[in-house]
Amino acid sequence: MGRIVVTEFVSLDGVMEAPGGEKFKYPGWSFEFDRGEEGNQFKLDETLDAEALLLGRVTYEGFAAAWPSQKNEFADKFNSMPKYVVSSTLEHPEWNNSTVLKGDVADEVTKLRRQIDGDIYVHGSCRLAQTLIEHDLVGELHLMVLPVLLGTGRRLFGDTSDKKTLRLVESKTVGSDGVLILTYAPVAKKGT
Repeated sequence: MGRIVVTEFVSLDGVMEAPGGEKFKYPGWSFEFDRGEEGNQFKLDETLDAEALLLGRVTYEGFAAAWPSQKNEFADKFNSMPKYVVSSTLEHPEWNNSTVLKGDVADEVTKLRRQIDGDIYVHGSCRLAQTLIEHDLVGELHLMVLPVLLGTGRRLFGDTSDKKTLRLVESKTVGSDGVLILTYAPVAKKGT
């Protein structure tokens, strides 16, 4: 069974919106910080470890516009692997190896996990990530925490219907700016 891994760039105040340059008050804010060779390797390793991508429509469209024209190890993997986009409006995804998931997100992702053996990575996709967290579908959470308070923007952690306990699996500081990489796994609820 596949495992969902949510990976995000976040500010100290939990903002995850537009880290790579989309329309936002502070576009591309994550590029202002040095994550060093070790941080870059962490992101490459995530990509190489992924069996598939699972994305929300907005993130998917941004990736589909950016990655097909690039040529490097990272882009080659993104472009060749299976991609699944959760959307009620997208009909004909143009990025190769893409499939649209419609209907109940939790049900569709549960089915997808049964079909794929390995890690299914979610990048960005705020609403999708929040839904997966709410439905206890996230097997691991990777946060690259950048030393900035943005004060505005969509935050990764929204309201949940219940308490969610996580266990810190790994932490390290990378780059000259003190970027944190935090890896969390959910703690099983007692009695489950």
